[in-house]
Amino acid sequence: MSLSVTGDPVLLQDDTQVSVGIDLRPGTLTLTLTRNGEDFAVHHALVEFTSVDGDPWVAHEVTFSAQGRDGKPVGITVDLLNEAWDGPRTGVPDAVWKVVALAATSAGDVGITYVPPGHA
Repeated sequence: MSLSVTGDPVLLQDDTQVSVGIDLRPGTLTLTLTRNGEDFAVHHALVEFTSVDGDPWVAHEVTFSAQGRDGKPVGITVDLLNEAWDGPRTGVPDAVWKVVALAATSAGDVGITYVPPGHA
């Protein structure tokens, strides 16, 4: 195969979204999710980052793939931004922010830098 490429790649941040998935295997991160009194074993997280009009990247949503005690799969989504989309939502557990920070580290190659709320 012959391949020729010219030019320089450019990453534009105009209304851009990046989704980063991380496997939460036993021993790598222990995370128990409880919703309405029911515990779920979490095995995967998909973190969505967004940057609008060149603004800094922010994590706006995490979707966890999990299983309940009955063994049935379930998806649980956590909104990370407040209603005005100008800051973090209050009451999000620290463990969720740790998952976001792990995903941001994995996404560093696309220019995402991330500091957890309150640590800037």
